Amino acid sequence: MLAHVKRAFRYRFYPSDTQAAELTRTFGCVRTVYNLALQARTTAWFTERRRINYVQTSTLLTEWKKTDEYAYLAEVSSVPLQQTLRHLQSAFTNFFEKRSSYPRFKSRKKSRNSAEYTRSAFTYRDGRLTLAKMREPLNIAWSRPLPQGQQPSTVTVSRDSAGRWFVSMLCEDASVKALPASGTAVGIDAGITSLVTLSTGEKVTNPKFEKKDRARLAHAQQELSRKEKGSRNREKARARVARIHARITDRRRDFLHKLSTRLVRENQTIVIEDLAVRNMLKNRTLGRAISDASWAELRRMLEYKAQWYGRELIAVDRWYPSSRTCSACGHMVAKLPLSIREWTCAACGAIHDRDENAAKNVLAAGLAVSACGAGVRPQRRNSGRAVGVEAGNLRRSSGPRSGVGESPSSEWGEVN
Repeated sequence: MLAHVKRAFRYRFYPSDTQAAELTRTFGCVRTVYNLALQARTTAWFTERRRINYVQTSTLLTEWKKTDEYAYLAEVSSVPLQQTLRHLQSAFTNFFEKRSSYPRFKSRKKSRNSAEYTRSAFTYRDGRLTLAKMREPLNIAWSRPLPQGQQPSTVTVSRDSAGRWFVSMLCEDASVKALPASGTAVGIDAGITSLVTLSTGEKVTNPKFEKKDRARLAHAQQELSRKEKGSRNREKARARVARIHARITDRRRDFLHKLSTRLVRENQTIVIEDLAVRNMLKNRTLGRAISDASWAELRRMLEYKAQWYGRELIAVDRWYPSSRTCSACGHMVAKLPLSIREWTCAACGAIHDRDENAAKNVLAAGLAVSACGAGVRPQRRNSGRAVGVEAGNLRRSSGPRSGVGESPSSEWGEVN
């Protein structure tokens, strides 16, 4: 069965000097309009308790173009400027619905340089893309073709901190079809030493791309700190740091794409933990390693790929004590420190690898949620008899800790 999905196809392109200058000017105008509109909406609310919507900011944009100070806004295509007002409206909508924080002003140095064009502001014909205010098409490196017979609905041009130019084309792809039902299910326990441990016993080693380039990155950052602010040498050093970060990001994204695609292709049901990664990044000991593992990005990929290919993705409550529960008999120990990587159940004598046992419990809990629709929550410790850790045989690992979100036990149990 074919599914119609909106899909973005991202390509690198190499602009001419004229195109680069035009796009750079457009990026600056987009940032200026966004900041002016945000300032206007903020001032109207805090001084008059009045809300300004997209239509009113669009009227303000017309007035800004007529002033001497912002007359340069009329020199670029108006479509990216209107689109950034729509993005601001979406940001406020998310804020009012408590899905995000209050919109922030865009910085010239730290914010992403991008501009979005709708169909009225670009021409795409025979593999040649020409943007408004430009005479020549973009020199795009076509790494893969667009869907047969499809025209992009929007085109987003961006430049990353490493100076690379990208164009992203949003198309409706009708070639995505659901995969044949496999009848298999897998539970996933995320970690640091092993990026994921599957309920089948397979462990996927964490490539740790940031750690591999850490010395190189540190050297480049030291060189950057020695350069005089505002000098050309400092800009060159900043670009070197950005290229290292881009290399780490690209390799990590490629690895996660391959892993998530394999998991979706091989399994009908995938069960994961609903981890609060943003909170876990505050851990001073494991925060950097958690960031390098990029669990949130892996989950995002699993979510949309499962939706595309007709798979089921289930998230188990983050407080479910999957590590401390015996997957063979259901016995739960009172405490299980992170340093304990293998333990023996005092009730049935089963020997468990901590991560594999957690993955099995996550799978069982997820299947229970799928069957009855009930949530998975840990029980209070005093609601039942729990045998202490001393009753079982535990073996501490001399290697690095690899558990996910595991914290000291509390009244409601510990995060797995």
